[in-house]
Amino acid sequence: MTKEASPKEINMKLGIVGLPNVGKSTLFNAITGTANAQAANYPFCTIEPNTGIVAVPDERLDKLAEYWETDKKTPAVVEFTDIAGLVKGASKGAGLGNKFLGHIRECDAIIHVVRCFDNDEIMHVVEDATKAVAVDPAGDMECIDMELIFADLDMVENRLQKALKAGKGGNKEAREESAFLEEVKAHLEKGLNARTFEYDETNEIYALAMKEMGLLSAKPIIYACNMDDDGVADPESSSYYNIVKTKALAEGASVLPICAKTEEELSDLDEGEKAMFMEELGIKESGLDRLIKASYSLLGLISYLTDGKKECRAWTIKNGTKAPQAAGKIHSDFERGFIRAQVIAYSDLDEAGFDYQAVKAKGKQRTEGKEYVVKDGDIIEFLFNV
Repeated sequence: MTKEASPKEINMKLGIVGLPNVGKSTLFNAITGTANAQAANYPFCTIEPNTGIVAVPDERLDKLAEYWETDKKTPAVVEFTDIAGLVKGASKGAGLGNKFLGHIRECDAIIHVVRCFDNDEIMHVVEDATKAVAVDPAGDMECIDMELIFADLDMVENRLQKALKAGKGGNKEAREESAFLEEVKAHLEKGLNARTFEYDETNEIYALAMKEMGLLSAKPIIYACNMDDDGVADPESSSYYNIVKTKALAEGASVLPICAKTEEELSDLDEGEKAMFMEELGIKESGLDRLIKASYSLLGLISYLTDGKKECRAWTIKNGTKAPQAAGKIHSDFERGFIRAQVIAYSDLDEAGFDYQAVKAKGKQRTEGKEYVVKDGDIIEFLFNV
């Protein structure tokens, strides 16, 4: 954790969930580089959600900061929350369920850690916290999914009753909403999560209902397959991994093989030792790098860069954002008084050996207007007048 980040600076909030003892806290410790979350071999060792602010790794920003010998390097940041282990019945208050379901609601996306390794010394818990059961990735995924679906059904039912009541009073929009909510309810009652529910997102009534309900099973999800060293080295050969991958692909979710224990060991090393250890293991990217990249892709996020001696900084925006709105990330005045943007693609600057004059001489610095859609890795100087 490199600095204190205000809520406005945090680019996304990721909640780490899963059954007890699947490696959630170990993974949290590794990716945040802290020991905030006590990793212990018993259920509910995490009672309050542990949070950590993590700088988003970005080699482009590092190279710009090195070139400028900048006074300040400001990366994008992500907040990770380690949410205590859910168990079967959590939606009805089993274990410590209801409280933690509320914590999930606050997250932009879910990282569902699924146990994909065998170890007789670590209990695998699903329903009874005192009873160990066999490792079962498909069953584990279904267990968590159903708890989120049950919680969503309560939310949909409550809103449906209000819409039905308003519809009886002659409110046409309420009638349309209640018909829509009946469809959502029927979908969930089949045991299907809200991510797989298809509807007309351009319909304002439908879109508003889904936004205001904030259904848990509608949240974007990454299945993090927690594997042992052998498994993560060749995940495709693991039957556990392939079970998770098949289910994830069926619902349009992402899947990521990871070894939480190895990542935790890496987090304790300095950069030189880490590079050597990763080379020995045949790892090109850390789990943190891969997890954040997957999260950005999942949420449709990209980063543009601003540079200079005073500060080099990464700004995270939604893919498809136009130049004035991207400028507004820096300051509202930039958006309100937007004139134009001077843009250099990072790849062009890198190819020219960071020779800015050479880039400009080749016509690779572009002047863009209000309709320009910012690209990942753009280096931008905004011109504005207020």
